[in-house]
Amino acid sequence: MTATGQDSFYQSVPVFHGFKNLMDPALYLPLPDDWLVGVADIVDSTKAIADKRYKAVNMAGAAVIAAVTNALEGREFPFVFGGDGAGFAVAPRDADLVRDALASTASWVRQDLDLAMRVALVPVRDVRAQGLDVRVARYAPSPYVSYAMFSGGGLGWAESAMKRGEFTVAPAAPGTLPDLTGLSCRFEEIPARQGQIVSVLVVPDKDAAPDAFRRVVEDVIALVERSPDAGRPVPSAGPPLRWPPQGLEYEARAAHKGPLVLRRISVLGWTLFAFVIMRFGISVGGFVPKTYVEQAVANSDFRKFDDALRMVLDCTPELAQELEDRLAAAAAAGTIRYGVHRQDAAMMTCFTPAASRSDHVHFIDGARGGYASAATALKAAAAS
Repeated sequence: MTATGQDSFYQSVPVFHGFKNLMDPALYLPLPDDWLVGVADIVDSTKAIADKRYKAVNMAGAAVIAAVTNALEGREFPFVFGGDGAGFAVAPRDADLVRDALASTASWVRQDLDLAMRVALVPVRDVRAQGLDVRVARYAPSPYVSYAMFSGGGLGWAESAMKRGEFTVAPAAPGTLPDLTGLSCRFEEIPARQGQIVSVLVVPDKDAAPDAFRRVVEDVIALVERSPDAGRPVPSAGPPLRWPPQGLEYEARAAHKGPLVLRRISVLGWTLFAFVIMRFGISVGGFVPKTYVEQAVANSDFRKFDDALRMVLDCTPELAQELEDRLAAAAAAGTIRYGVHRQDAAMMTCFTPAASRSDHVHFIDGARGGYASAATALKAAAAS
């Protein structure tokens, strides 16, 4: 995703490579005061999860990032995928483009995924008026991509404001379609290899000292780093690939042109072609299947920070229990609040604007509720 001189702020944010350094405040730079924070989430995602609509929920969250990226013609901007939603930040000159992309995405999610999506654009100035901030770092899990990390409490406040009905972007008229080019979900679920896929969500307690929260996060990361592949749920050989893919219907609905039945036929044919060249390792033009899979594994977004530590981990039951025990102790000490959800598989939703390039991004979530269920567990624990 190319950058121009007009994107100088985000390009000026230093890239770090070791996830264990995540909590170093020197890595984070404050957003310019005239920027905007975008937030989106699925209304009543708990019910959608209960109805086993995991893939639809993830597709909706990833659609926000795809629509905004395409509206900006591939220019880089900071974003984070949250499972049932997304957060991001954009420069003021992009406000109208992004507002239209959000409005059309909310409309598409309603009509094609039968889900209700809230979206909002919040000026950074309004966040800072609350005594909070939005600071951004860039973590590179591979040489090919970097993902934004957010701190300062501002992203969380923006989401809460959206849920109160503030800064709302209304859905576009029915039939309005966002540009979701590159959004796909062709890989199958990824079974746990070590025993369990664990979705983890950790936020600071409202009265916690920042240093105390930082120590807990660093302790958790150090524990996970000692496990094979740091708990990465995507195997080195890549996720399973079958035909027809489980996500065929969602990819057809994300396509732009023609009646849905013709889009289904087109996607069916295109995914068959993709399956054959991937299955037999056939290079086509600049696309090399082995290289693409290696990059997909390296680029996978299975851990992040957006005022909360989020991880989807492949764990032994013993490691999962030790992780929960440490989080429970920190919660009892009044330092954190947390939610954990265990399941038997992970899933991947992909955004590949150009298959021949190396900067394709792959969003990982648990395949049986993931981050949304972890958030529900966190809320239940807080209520009790």
